[in-house]
Amino acid sequence: MSKQFDVVVIGGGPGGYIAAIRAAQLGFNVACIDEWKNDKGGPAPGGTCTNVGCIPSKALLQSSEHYEHAGHHFADHGIGVGKLSLDLAMLLGRKDGIVKQNNDGILYLFKKNKVAFFHGRGSFVAGKDGGWQIKVGGAAEEELTTKHVIIATGSNARALPGADFDEKNILSNDGALRIDKVPKKLGVIGSGVIGLEMGSVWRRLGAEVTVLEALPTFLGAVDEQIAKEAHKAFTKQGLKIELGVKISEVKTSGSGVKVIYADAKGGDKELVVDKLIVSIGRVANTIGLNAEGVGLKLDDRGAIVVDDDCKTNLDNVWAVGDVVRGPMLAHKAEEEGVAVAERIAGQHGHVNFNTIPWVIYTSPEIAWVGQTEQQLKAEGRAYKAGTFPFLANGRARALGDTTGMVKFLADAKSDEILGVHIVGPQASELISEAVVAMEFKASAEDIARICHAHPSLSEATKEAALAVDKRTLNF
Repeated sequence: MSKQFDVVVIGGGPGGYIAAIRAAQLGFNVACIDEWKNDKGGPAPGGTCTNVGCIPSKALLQSSEHYEHAGHHFADHGIGVGKLSLDLAMLLGRKDGIVKQNNDGILYLFKKNKVAFFHGRGSFVAGKDGGWQIKVGGAAEEELTTKHVIIATGSNARALPGADFDEKNILSNDGALRIDKVPKKLGVIGSGVIGLEMGSVWRRLGAEVTVLEALPTFLGAVDEQIAKEAHKAFTKQGLKIELGVKISEVKTSGSGVKVIYADAKGGDKELVVDKLIVSIGRVANTIGLNAEGVGLKLDDRGAIVVDDDCKTNLDNVWAVGDVVRGPMLAHKAEEEGVAVAERIAGQHGHVNFNTIPWVIYTSPEIAWVGQTEQQLKAEGRAYKAGTFPFLANGRARALGDTTGMVKFLADAKSDEILGVHIVGPQASELISEAVVAMEFKASAEDIARICHAHPSLSEATKEAALAVDKRTLNF
């Protein structure tokens, strides 16, 4: 017998589980379907982010940063550690434990908010009585009936043509998190967020890492000045980064992987590595939804077509997160999930794409919100820029991490903040002040006039805002 719900969410990642909880808070009878499994076959909600993305990668980044500090930086503080050793199994086990805590936390939140959870793959059956029949495929098949459907099925790693993932030698983000022995040589194709973060993890743990990037510029989406500073820092650390390459072939053997490519000057080269991480983007995941069967419209990239409110072409069917247009970011998915739940309830959900922060959790961290200097130049907008280096920040000196800067971009006439870009310590935390400021249409002068604690890294934010008017106090 079919089970009745007001809202059924397909997918339990950041967009899906948050949408389900918010809909339940608004008084709807809600179900969430998710098929992720843990190593024992049990439910593991949280999607790519929790299971093989944001959460485990940050765990490994933290562990590898501790390892590097112990090996190279503790001595600067007068701390001796003797012979350094690495228990990789324990390091990976800690990561897995953190993932499980997050899985269990989501299941608890479902229970707390009275969201019915179904473990399996959700797919459309047909429209019925102004609503939808949804099938849950899995160990115990179920059929649900609902008025509203929210699709939050996320994305999958994009494979390099001719080099499918085997998760042993050619790795996606999933396999990159589960390497059981530090490789002597590691190749990374793609210098985006995943490539740089995973490359950083394994470099810190002892691998010789080479990053191959097809584009001629490094981190093209990042403000150019910030990207150059990051490139300099990564190169100094030992990451070898080649830009403008054209890969012709990837060969695997029992001993590793060979990548044959042309460099930026057209010269033939080959890279032989023990493992190869491919991080060239992600593709929307609509596998098994039966989109064609019910006429759900997809675009030429395979993403679900939605309007500004995340409505699809089907009545009462919505889609959020990586499976639709816009940046593939967990927090963007969450905001869309909340907004859709509120729209279903007749409220006015709000998502401002221009104030969605971006973060790369390398060391130094890179974070930004709003427009870059090159974007402002391209649109011909008059602007003022102000920068402040962490080298001149007292807290950064005390931390022993003075790499990077904060950069403000403001309208030349109104002084409204148009973009804030940070490369340096704890950029992921510092960017929040800029997000709040931009959401409330603040000016650079507003930030410059706000008292910031001393000594703190946030003083660099204040000083960069002062720099817009050429009146820094500490540089």
